Amino acid sequence: MRRTASRSTSDQISDIDMTPMLDIVFIMLIFFIVTTSFVKESGIDVNRPSAQTAEKKEQGHIIVSIKPDGEIWIDKRAVDVRAVRANIARLHAENPLGTVIIAADKEAKTRDLVQVMDQIRLAGITNAAIATETESK
Repeated sequence: MRRTASRSTSDQISDIDMTPMLDIVFIMLIFFIVTTSFVKESGIDVNRPSAQTAEKKEQGHIIVSIKPDGEIWIDKRAVDVRAVRANIARLHAENPLGTVIIAADKEAKTRDLVQVMDQIRLAGITNAAIATETESK
């Protein structure tokens, strides 16, 4: 029994089809874009006060930071207290499920905190939260 092998197979050009791999890469890219939660950080660090009743929120947030000198930061830029309302309304329209969190420094004046809260309520958001540290026992 003689085996007849075709020598013409070595003459054919072998190509690797990249289409399935590219399809998988694009599907993974879309998956990661859709499942990623985009969080808008305020851009500064503050010393938050501690509280025994602090709760952790897992949802995307709009964070407004107040420094000890009264400077207000939203979305990595300093804003005037009169611009808080417009910025919060815009960010809330982009992320309607996100909550507004006020991260005020321990040394920030109550007047600044009340002004920011007032502007947030004027933007139509009634359930703004104040960020705190959890107390360690």
